[in-house]
Amino acid sequence: MKISWATHFGWAEAVAVSLFVVLYLGYIFRTRRLARPFGQRGWRLAWKLPLRLFYFALLLISLLGPAVGVTQQAVRTAGKDVWLLVDLSRSMDAPDVAPTRLQKARAELTRLVSRFQADRIGLIVFGAEAYVQCPLTYDQSALELFLNSLQTSLLPAGPTNLAPPLELALRRLAATPAVAGVPPRALAVVLVSDGEDFGENLEPVLREVSRAGVRLFTVGVGTAEGSRIPRPQGGYVRDAKGRDAVTRLEPATLRRLAEQTNGRYFELTAQRNEFAQLVNALNRVEGQAEQVRTVAVADNRYRYPLLLGLALLLLDVLVTVRVIRP
Repeated sequence: MKISWATHFGWAEAVAVSLFVVLYLGYIFRTRRLARPFGQRGWRLAWKLPLRLFYFALLLISLLGPAVGVTQQAVRTAGKDVWLLVDLSRSMDAPDVAPTRLQKARAELTRLVSRFQADRIGLIVFGAEAYVQCPLTYDQSALELFLNSLQTSLLPAGPTNLAPPLELALRRLAATPAVAGVPPRALAVVLVSDGEDFGENLEPVLREVSRAGVRLFTVGVGTAEGSRIPRPQGGYVRDAKGRDAVTRLEPATLRRLAEQTNGRYFELTAQRNEFAQLVNALNRVEGQAEQVRTVAVADNRYRYPLLLGLALLLLDVLVTVRVIRP
């Protein structure tokens, strides 16, 4: 049966062992010095040495937390569902936010995900169309893997449309099965984009988002000065007139999306990073439904060596040995 440990042998344990050795050696030398005038050597100290070494080792083992196997434990959480909608249009390759808009947003989203361990988070990517990259999940490692793999080349080139990702998030919300007697989970949507939108009127989908009680938080990535868009094969993306296309942050649409859904607008620019405020805003979205999840945890059995060690320590105290006989 495999044994795992809650902690590793570190500096604290090394200090404890060193202190025990130093103090015990000091005790031996002091006793031998006191026994010398009586013509004795204090050899009876050896009677308790194995006992003391044994219970000290047991106490040290209990401190390291030995675990054998796993147990299933129920974890009750009041969670929410958070959809991350990430723009993968070609303009997200612009380097006005170093190293690029997408790479900077990807790094910040990875840090954001680690702050919400009790919530389900899903990932939708979009450009001209929208696709579910990762369904709602508690598995942060899997979600971070998907985030780290995001590239603009994942989607076919086309004009950015903000309506499809919102519609897809709403469809996913409607497909979530309702549980009798349990209120629906709170839903928040985080839309990360440079704000360029070449789609049709957003008002119909905005009305649906508001009726569904979804809070939409938008993050504008880019700068007002903008930047050219590099191409993977070299050079820059050109417009219809053959000139280098310049992409700029367009915050107006993103602000309107947030305001009409009781959300907030944040920016990620070369000078400003408001992801910390976004995390705080998401924390204030309280989960509406208590859910019970069963998780596998290591079965820490530190109690057994701890109890045995304390029992032997008590025995050491109760049983006395006369070391020096006058």
